[in-house]
Amino acid sequence: MDPLDAGAGGILRQPKAVWATAGASVVAFMGIGLVDPILPSIAQGLHATPSQVSLLFTSYFLITAVAMLLTGFVSSRIGGKKTLLLGLAFVVVFAGLAGTSGTVGQLVGFRAGWGLGNALFVSTALAVIVGAAAGGSAAAILLYESALGLGMACGPLLGAVLGNVSWRYPFFGTATLMAIGFLCITAFLKEQPKPARKTSILDPLKALGHGGLASAAISAFFYNYTFFTVLAFTPFVLNMTPYRSGAVFFAWGVLLAVFSVLVAPRMQKRFGSLKVLGGSLVLLAADVLVLGYGNHTAAIVCTILSGAFIGVNNTVYTELALGVSDAPRPVASAGYNFVRWFAAAAAPYFAPKIEEWTDIHVPFAVAAVTALLGAVVVGVRRRALTHEAEELAPRHATEDGVTVFAD
Repeated sequence: MDPLDAGAGGILRQPKAVWATAGASVVAFMGIGLVDPILPSIAQGLHATPSQVSLLFTSYFLITAVAMLLTGFVSSRIGGKKTLLLGLAFVVVFAGLAGTSGTVGQLVGFRAGWGLGNALFVSTALAVIVGAAAGGSAAAILLYESALGLGMACGPLLGAVLGNVSWRYPFFGTATLMAIGFLCITAFLKEQPKPARKTSILDPLKALGHGGLASAAISAFFYNYTFFTVLAFTPFVLNMTPYRSGAVFFAWGVLLAVFSVLVAPRMQKRFGSLKVLGGSLVLLAADVLVLGYGNHTAAIVCTILSGAFIGVNNTVYTELALGVSDAPRPVASAGYNFVRWFAAAAAPYFAPKIEEWTDIHVPFAVAAVTALLGAVVVGVRRRALTHEAEELAPRHATEDGVTVFAD
């Protein structure tokens, strides 16, 4: 089945519950890139160094990674809808508190609470969309990736517009939008059926015992280090006004959305997922190397261009993580995200530290190496990834309330 065919027929014909969840997902992903254009403004407003401000990403993703072990445990006991609402409530509270911060330490702490809410929401949202979407799992994944891309594109834009007035306003804006998402899900989403078997905290770790899923997670770990070096460290390199930085990352997010939803499925159909992923990782490595060592214009162009490679990678990794093992999809997703989000926490912390120890170019050289390591894992573990995926392709079943279709 062509994912685009499924998406074309199903992605626009969804129940209100799916659109409510997808809309809230857009705002959730906006929160990731929201602070990008205002990082220098936050540093100036709170008298903080770049490495201190970068901890906004580190605290957020470190808590997100650990919380991935809790998402299945919570949702299998209280249900998908209540888990989504709990996550949204955390985001509303902590995003609002972030806007009131008087020190960078307070802001970092509130972002950690925000990360907990985001973990509960995002991981459950994918399972809810896959379970409730019309058109099968292919349409659902494309819809989820569309929400991710739109959120990544609009986050920096909202951050720039509101942040040009005050660096506090983007946080208040996110809290408001998430509150609207809370009301929409309350109104339109019916409670999802609870799984027959309750998920334990250790289930995602046990799922990583599967060779294919572990390989996908390790490769994604290296890739995410590159991804979040671009996202968290590049604004300091560009050193632009919030509006200009927001425009750069908006263009970056548009490419991310287009390539994740429209280009990646076509490339996968023609060349195969693993060839597309390996090639995209190599091109991303070359791109960030030029970003780090080129002039200012080259840095802007390569920042925007990286969105294309990141969009392709996001789609392929998501499909691999959900389809490569025999674990229930929510459990497989939690285990995969548990591993990869640690890199998202590490990159914003180490990139400015590496700059302090060496110079401004070396963090991008390290990011290029990690992208190549991700490609190496895909190449070395190709047989495990391909073999397991082929074995699971014909399977039709219902796992933990999520319907699995052969794609």
